[in-house]
Amino acid sequence: MMPHLLESCAARILAILRSFSERLLTPWVGVSCLKVWVLGMGFLSLHGQETPLQVASFHVDVTPPIGSPLAYNRCDGVGMPLSARGVVLSGRGKPILLCAVDWIGISNEGHRRWKETLASAVGTSPDQVSVHTLHQHDAPRCDLSAERLLEERGLGGMLLDADFVEQTLKRVGTAARQALQSSVVATHMGLGEADVHQVASSRRILGPDGKVRATRYTACRDPLLRAEPEGLIDPKVKSISFWNQDALLVVLTWYATHPQSYYLTGRAHPDFPGMARSLREATLNGVPHIHFNGAGGDVGAGKYNDGSPENRQQLAVRLADGMSRALVASQRLPIASDALRWETLPVQLPLAPHLKVASLQAQLENPSGDPKITIGVAEDLAWTERCEQGGSIALHCLQLGKARLLFLPGECSVAYQLAAQRMVPDQFVAMAAYGDYAPGYICTEAQYAEGGYEASPRASRVSPQVEGVLLKAMRQLLSR
Repeated sequence: MMPHLLESCAARILAILRSFSERLLTPWVGVSCLKVWVLGMGFLSLHGQETPLQVASFHVDVTPPIGSPLAYNRCDGVGMPLSARGVVLSGRGKPILLCAVDWIGISNEGHRRWKETLASAVGTSPDQVSVHTLHQHDAPRCDLSAERLLEERGLGGMLLDADFVEQTLKRVGTAARQALQSSVVATHMGLGEADVHQVASSRRILGPDGKVRATRYTACRDPLLRAEPEGLIDPKVKSISFWNQDALLVVLTWYATHPQSYYLTGRAHPDFPGMARSLREATLNGVPHIHFNGAGGDVGAGKYNDGSPENRQQLAVRLADGMSRALVASQRLPIASDALRWETLPVQLPLAPHLKVASLQAQLENPSGDPKITIGVAEDLAWTERCEQGGSIALHCLQLGKARLLFLPGECSVAYQLAAQRMVPDQFVAMAAYGDYAPGYICTEAQYAEGGYEASPRASRVSPQVEGVLLKAMRQLLSR
């Protein structure tokens, strides 16, 4: 058969397959259809044609039961359900799964279990899975390593509800497995960004001596602090959308800020980023929206938020407006699974010098009467033991055509996100932080010298040398 005839046949087969996917907007099902797909893809692969990218999304309620622990108190009601949302990208090679959870943080053994559960569900390896939280504060925490340390000392159940966590993992795994069976071909990808107005501002207010003189927390009632400049932020919300021709399949967004408007209510709530996400889904008639928190460790809404309940709605509308404009501004590009590249780089983060196993063990044997302090000691010990045993944390980078998506641990300062953009200025770069939550705040070396809450022993479990480790790893991932 002549080359031009081969190309013609391949094009016809691809057109037939796309026609099926457009009409059904579901995976190709049925024996005859599957045979056509397998034969067609084999023929196209043999003759240099691209392998289609398939996309699946899932959404699971992860709201804790009444009476179980939230991050700082007990759950006595639900203001708005919490969710775990994910997308599975498949085609050539092992599936890639990205997941965002409405919890304050998932750490250590808890983070490993989430990755393993999702990997098993979709037939991939844990290093092909990235799990992140949005860091809402009226939401649970999940550190199974710290919980084990507490349980060994008769203090189990203080940090988390173990039965609820196990049930959640089962339901999330089931949802991911079912989603993969309903994958849809994505023919195009949209890349867009837009400024978000009057939401984010720096938390760190420096004095004349270059040291932090005040922290402008996410809810700030001090008019003088609110009058301070916005400071260093990334004003952009980044958007990636997947399409089957003109049918929008799913939208992913990234924005860097602490997500609290107000909290300690005892009522589980995804706060203003969750509300913004729901507004977008309602506007798009149910199209799934998955949102990731960027490197917002030193960023909050304090300049624009006095903590009054009505401000939550205002912040949500402002963020949703930015998300909407980013989608409208998106450049639509053809996409196939051949354009996907997933890189993983394990790193050992330097342990903060104030953390010592013997001291932490002694504190845990004689716990404080304050549960918050006891939980903090257990989390410190879990991380310290992990570091001293040579444990690592995986950083990931997903390449989607000209897009580079970085996935980092902890509460990274926004400077890391801005640095990543400068490393590859000709690329579309988005960053999700709040992966493995165990390291706590990850500041820049200069910020550790400046002081302030984020760089304090109370908040950060890594040393100032962490900047060199992370920047080197980011540069490696972005240059591959």
